[in-house]
Amino acid sequence: MDHLTPEKRSWNMSRIKSKDTTPECIVRSFLHRNGFWFRPHAKDLPGKPDIVLPKYKTLIEVRGCYWHRHEGCKDSTTPSTNTEFWKKKFATNVSRDKQNEQELKKLGWNVIVIWECEIASAINSLISRIKTVGIKK
Repeated sequence: MDHLTPEKRSWNMSRIKSKDTTPECIVRSFLHRNGFWFRPHAKDLPGKPDIVLPKYKTLIEVRGCYWHRHEGCKDSTTPSTNTEFWKKKFATNVSRDKQNEQELKKLGWNVIVIWECEIASAINSLISRIKTVGIKK
């Protein structure tokens, strides 16, 4: 059972950011320090990708494990109240992610997904992941 009133829960949920999150800012800071030029949240691309590296035709999506359902992650839990609502909400998020990724690939973009729980290890391998998709710095 939820220990918060519906009004308080609604207020809490309204404060959750969808862009400029801490994990996203960590990745952007890393890229900036390493000399990469990027655009955040390109409105002209499907799904408004978190980080766009136009020179390399590469996008980086920094996804939250909870909201985007990182498979096998301890942070990918489902609330015990209003479960059907949340299952539908999460399924919609995952479906939208897949659709946006397919559209971006059709447009010729390379897509790199970094999960929130992987930020520390992902930072260490990010440049090699960018190079793996056919890009050289």
